[in-house]
Amino acid sequence: MKIEFTKNLQFTNLVKADGKLKEFNFRKINGQNEALFSVDVSDDRGNRKIFRMQKKDNRWKIIDEQVPEWISSSEGILNDLIEQKLISE
Repeated sequence: MKIEFTKNLQFTNLVKADGKLKEFNFRKINGQNEALFSVDVSDDRGNRKIFRMQKKDNRWKIIDEQVPEWISSSEGILNDLIEQKLISE
């Protein structure tokens, strides 16, 4: 019997979004779909915004449609952060 271990990948980065520094928390979702990250961030009221990013056409894209504009406008920065982390791992 072969046992495989998959390393969990979690990291946090500060990103300037909506004119303020926001702490984005990334977690790679392991399983059937290897190209998927769960991301969460707090808004100005302290409410958690949770969304997923999936790799499509060699770019990490937000797949949840109900995210505020300040999150969707940061998609390019979030893509770069994920790529940098995957390269360093």
